[in-house]
Amino acid sequence: MSDIVLKGKVHKYGSNVNTDEIIPARYLTTTDPVVLAKYCMEDIDKDFVKNVKPGDIIVAENNFGCGSSREHAPIAIKAAGVSAVIANSFARIFFRNSINTGLPILESPEAVKAIKNGDTIEINLTQGIIKNITKDETYQSQPFPEFMQKIIKAGGLLGYIKELS
Repeated sequence: MSDIVLKGKVHKYGSNVNTDEIIPARYLTTTDPVVLAKYCMEDIDKDFVKNVKPGDIIVAENNFGCGSSREHAPIAIKAAGVSAVIANSFARIFFRNSINTGLPILESPEAVKAIKNGDTIEINLTQGIIKNITKDETYQSQPFPEFMQKIIKAGGLLGYIKELS
């Protein structure tokens, strides 16, 4: 299996970014990713949707994705153009929902501490290597297991299941 490599500019946030901040409950009347993307992060970063570019990466501190179990949150992040999220830690339900929707997430306290908002980074999911191109530094995360790589490459769990049949 070939390596999965992602590259983008960093949008950095603090701890306890909850699912209602990622996609406010007032927008849960739809599951359309395009609509959800328009409102992603608006309660904590009103300019996020204007500033995010395809491939960009969110870096956050502790407990990213806490709060209500809502699949809308990783769907909104992915549809907004974010290619991955790096944090010190994730809420467990958010972690699973992210993988199911095809949004790669990595835990790396070393990277979170060193990376700054606006840095350009490259992530090799297969090897678990995070390279800060802006600072010419490298950090480590756990490599993605092969089955998770397949889910990500298929665009999420549904795509992966379809490939199996």
